[in-house]
Amino acid sequence: MNRYICIHGHFYQPPRENPWLEEIELQDEVYPFHDWNERINAECYSQNAASRVLDERGKIARIINNYSFMSFNFGPTLLSWLESKAPDTYQAIIDADRDSRERFSGHGSAIAQAYNHTILPLSSERDKETQVIWGIRDFERRFGRRPEGMWLPETAVDVESLETLAKFGIIFTILAPHQAKRVRRRGDRAWRDITGSGVDTSKPYTCLLPSGNSISLFFYNGAAARAVAFEGILKNGYDFAHRLLSAFNHENSEPQLSHIATDGESYGHHHRFGDMALAYALSHIEDNGLARITNYSEYLEMNPPDHEVEIVENTSWSCSHGLERWRANCGCNSGEHPEWNQEWRAPLRATFDWLRSEIDPLYESRGSALFRDPWQARNEYIDVVLDRSRDNVDEFLGRNSAGDRSDDSDVSRLKLLEMQRNAMLMYTSCGWFFDELSEVQTIQVIRYAGRTVQLAQEAFGNNYERRFLNRLEKAVSNRKSYKNGRLIFKEHVKPSMLDLTHVGAHYAVSSLFEDYPEDTSIYCYKVKQESRNALRSGRTKLAVGRAVISSDVVWESTEISYASLHLGDHNVAGGVRLFEGQEAYKRLEHEITEAYLHKSVTEVIRLLDSCFRNRTFSLHSLFRDEQRKFMREILEETIREAEADCRQIYERNIPVIRFLVGLKMPVPDVLQLVVEQVLNHDLRRAFSERSFNRDQIDSLIEDAYNFNINLDKVALGFTLQGALEGMAQDFAEDNLDIDKMQSLIDAIGLVRNLEFDVSLWKIQNSYNKLQKTLLPMMRRRAVGYDDFALEWIEHFLDLGSKLGMVVD
Repeated sequence: MNRYICIHGHFYQPPRENPWLEEIELQDEVYPFHDWNERINAECYSQNAASRVLDERGKIARIINNYSFMSFNFGPTLLSWLESKAPDTYQAIIDADRDSRERFSGHGSAIAQAYNHTILPLSSERDKETQVIWGIRDFERRFGRRPEGMWLPETAVDVESLETLAKFGIIFTILAPHQAKRVRRRGDRAWRDITGSGVDTSKPYTCLLPSGNSISLFFYNGAAARAVAFEGILKNGYDFAHRLLSAFNHENSEPQLSHIATDGESYGHHHRFGDMALAYALSHIEDNGLARITNYSEYLEMNPPDHEVEIVENTSWSCSHGLERWRANCGCNSGEHPEWNQEWRAPLRATFDWLRSEIDPLYESRGSALFRDPWQARNEYIDVVLDRSRDNVDEFLGRNSAGDRSDDSDVSRLKLLEMQRNAMLMYTSCGWFFDELSEVQTIQVIRYAGRTVQLAQEAFGNNYERRFLNRLEKAVSNRKSYKNGRLIFKEHVKPSMLDLTHVGAHYAVSSLFEDYPEDTSIYCYKVKQESRNALRSGRTKLAVGRAVISSDVVWESTEISYASLHLGDHNVAGGVRLFEGQEAYKRLEHEITEAYLHKSVTEVIRLLDSCFRNRTFSLHSLFRDEQRKFMREILEETIREAEADCRQIYERNIPVIRFLVGLKMPVPDVLQLVVEQVLNHDLRRAFSERSFNRDQIDSLIEDAYNFNINLDKVALGFTLQGALEGMAQDFAEDNLDIDKMQSLIDAIGLVRNLEFDVSLWKIQNSYNKLQKTLLPMMRRRAVGYDDFALEWIEHFLDLGSKLGMVVD
């Protein structure tokens, strides 16, 4: 077989974590998901780990892990999120690389990525090296082997970037076809210019580098990749397979590689069910012997390059102007706002470049007194980013520190390194990719710059923020409400900039609503409660205490005193200050508790103002997710009262409402809203039960239809899906219980007749496992005329049929 197919998926999301909390905060625009990562995992990353191959009847014939059959890279920051928030998906990705080594002659399908997706040709030489080193180390830690290939973000390339890859042992990378300049057969002296005619993408090439090193380059099939990304080829897996096969020259008997590279998110997020088109195409090609599925490393070993290539420097796959999309108003944008410009790109990069030029020399000079080699320490700091346990960080500091170590000097070391980490994160490419300065991706890189500025000011004492904002102001927004970068910084970055007392304020407020243990964690901070006095009177609550707040990231710690007062509803007042000694704390505690117990709330508030001065706080001091959580608690009683009022109105007026509907007369808007509230509430409650009352649900659905009610299909679908998955979990934990299986069968039968978008994906996956493990055992028992086994099999096959699985 001389025909080979390789499909590469570049799976990536920009880092979205709040730089001060190291967690992604709630993103309302993707409700009912918590954030974009969670949504795209549900639509794409998890789906590709267990993708469906359908038979001619539309039944699920197989479930396969696409990652095992394709070439792929995952952004390291995305893998970090998956490891923490979606461990099943993460493990499936790791397992796929292990399985692919068995499939592809010992070569794993995963390749590395330059760490946080910066445009390497626009990076300093040192940043190039650190990005590559961090990408390699992250890969080794996760996949347990050295990477053979590395993805260049946006395939942005210059010779220096290729030199960096080769220097650190990377064997190959993947580029777009227009990035090849000229080629020649190995041993020939004459070059052939291909800038107009295009490169032969069916073979790998060697790129000889000025240092004497070399690297192999694959140039993907641009037309086929465009068909995947933009032309709808993923609507049909058969068409996709034959689009890949059409690239072969049937008159050529030499080995040929048909391969594409696209955003991995094409397979499920950008194109719904794209993962299934991929799974079908891979299976169809392999099952019918149409070509051999391979990955780049295996193909390179079997077919070493016999041609050399030179690249077109400073080019990329997503900007027809080279690299201008990440530094200029080149015309590349989404097309959604043709009246906008991207003039803001140049001053944004210039501002970041200025900040980098300011901090790097000071990092080197200050770091030389604290580290054996400050740049080597930065290169090795990825070991800390991957494991912030105390012992691991201590070992890193012991290995890299110069001079005597102390608590203060260790804090200084870690702050310098965090400054450098955030200074690299601020160059994440997505900050320039889109249309507008106030887009969430651009705000995110400005937040990383803000964290860099804060740490630089703490380390070096200069007022970098003022000079930073003077430059950022030159970046002008297309949205008049935002004006420029200075206002965007003020509204979206400044409120996020924390110090330990801000964390203390969050702790003080949240302790009014949550009983914390003596030692607790709040995001990347630890809180040790030293003293706390909590009082309650009617609807009001008071807490006075002191606590030690410490950062898990930079090891800085401080002790605070605080007082917080809840007056009911959303009315919270309080203050926090540095601990001033036991005597001062006792005086504070006595004055405030005495006023609360024996005077008035007004006096307590006056004391809070006088004792804490400019360090007072309110519910606004809570971090975003906790704001939402505690507001739900605060509003819970009010919502219950409103729901009870609605129900009374509904029950009192439902006869006349039915009469109006029967007469085909419009129901007054206010009554329509009442009916909508009650029916949505009753359906949510009915769908939350582990055993569905079909008659009740049918009646509620019929009323919603007759009354022309707008059902909250998104929320109801998620509630219904959660209930189904709960029933499936009950059955999985007791998989010989036929009654539980029957309840699940009945529930799925009901859901199939409802107009809600309910995913059976997890349940089908569980069924698939039992089909491979428990079903064969029960069949062996049934051979001996085991009545229970026969009954169990009958129900199990019925369940499979309801789930849309192929059953025998």
